[in-house]
Amino acid sequence: MPWLILLLSAVLEAVWATALGQSDGFSQPVPTIVFAVALTLSMLGLGRAMRSIPIGTAYAVWTGIGAALTVTYAIATGAESVSVWKVVFILGIIGAVVGLKLVPARSEASDGATGRSVDTVPAESDRD
Repeated sequence: MPWLILLLSAVLEAVWATALGQSDGFSQPVPTIVFAVALTLSMLGLGRAMRSIPIGTAYAVWTGIGAALTVTYAIATGAESVSVWKVVFILGIIGAVVGLKLVPARSEASDGATGRSVDTVPAESDRD
């Protein structure tokens, strides 16, 4: 469920970014309202997803998907030109996001010299 929330929040990021561009400096009421609502919901979703997904991964996925969707929408509506390189780089962003999802999460740090796991928080008996 956290990943679904994160993906929906990323879609809302693209919505608010697009609405921001269309708000003409917040002088257009409808895009300004869409911006405010989408921004609020997007941030709430991102915060909720970060309860279960590491912050670096969640933020990278959120911004990556949001950026890719924003550019794709701009291209689809003719607001931005399309080129082979833009498509390649958008696919690269999406590939990186998928890669972040596929990398297993670990709650322990690895000791690079020995390959052993090292506790990141001292045991109760080791404190003081």
